[in-house]
Amino acid sequence: MVHGGQGAADSARKADRGRARPTCPVSRAADGTWQVHDYEVARALLRAPGTVQAGLGVETVEKLPPRVRRPVLYRDGPEHREHRRQTARFFTPRRVDEHYRDLMVRIAEEQLDVLRAAGRAPLSDLAFELAIGVVSEVVGLRYGRPGIRRRLERFFPEEFGEPGLTSARGLYWLVRQNANWLRIHLADVRPAIRAHRRHEHDDLISHLIAEGCSDAEILGECLTFAAAGMVTTREFVCLAAWHLFSDAGLLARYRASDEAGRLAVLRELLRLEPVIGELRRRATAAVELACPDGPVTVRPGEHVALLLDDANADPSAVGEEPLCVRPDRAGEVGAGLSFGDGPHRCPGAHIALLETDVFLSRLFALEGVRMSGEPRVAFREAIGGYEIRGLTVALPRAGRGL
Repeated sequence: MVHGGQGAADSARKADRGRARPTCPVSRAADGTWQVHDYEVARALLRAPGTVQAGLGVETVEKLPPRVRRPVLYRDGPEHREHRRQTARFFTPRRVDEHYRDLMVRIAEEQLDVLRAAGRAPLSDLAFELAIGVVSEVVGLRYGRPGIRRRLERFFPEEFGEPGLTSARGLYWLVRQNANWLRIHLADVRPAIRAHRRHEHDDLISHLIAEGCSDAEILGECLTFAAAGMVTTREFVCLAAWHLFSDAGLLARYRASDEAGRLAVLRELLRLEPVIGELRRRATAAVELACPDGPVTVRPGEHVALLLDDANADPSAVGEEPLCVRPDRAGEVGAGLSFGDGPHRCPGAHIALLETDVFLSRLFALEGVRMSGEPRVAFREAIGGYEIRGLTVALPRAGRGL
């Protein structure tokens, strides 16, 4: 649906989280968590001091000994800003274009060859191989044993448990995840560290070694980038393809556009369907949230949930028909807050959008490519994210060379 009214029935969302957007910019959940639904309030909070990361497993990370360096996702303040400043060079648009574009094309063509040979394939598998290959190059995970996809799938399971020693389920989850950490360390991260110690590379692992990070700290950073750059990109590739398969007009526009035009379509789809629908912050000082009826004060220690799917559908920020796909929206809305904002804005935003376009532009150039079956959506409440499963892409028999 490219155009339409503003009613719920006219929503173009495939991964609808099932709640109506409140009219109030800020509300409060039953557990006392502040909930932000307004675009400007959410963006201002992400940019302002006085809060630190919450959710995304930060509570578990906080239990690590003080001497252990936290992954960048879980740090705030001057230490976080300095790390981002030093690693920004790995993610600039120029570097992405000069160092990673050819890699994206190669991996995309390899995955399409898999599709051509088999005639049909789960899109999530093809997209995950693409994301793994690209992020592995950026991070430096290019020396591991075969099977990284399976190891990552074990580490990011379909359902998350609650770790702990107070229940059999919690103990099982804890033991399983520790085993998964060990598998990835032995098969992927340790070989990469050894190779980088023998010969310095211009990538994240060499930077971390130069910073004096331990093997365990490097493992934590690698897994953080795996979650942020591999899993989320896989889901967005599937979601964007689903939209394009389902909307002939949008697909025709995407196929006829140059790269800038295609990226505009993808940004609009990501605005409408943020892969991570919720970011959480914990106040370390009193923080005022500006609201039409007067400011709301978040006290130190209180949590704020920024509901990105609500904020990205705020008509005062994104314009009319916020639940419809309109790539020509005025202003600089782009992908909205789907990559976050402020100090923790996703550094790999350009990488994710470009590799998605490199793959999808080639997928939809295949003659007769179609979507087989109806995809299903599952939600990971613990991280506010969606998963697209059951989306199979298929080629006509002639496309398989039979």
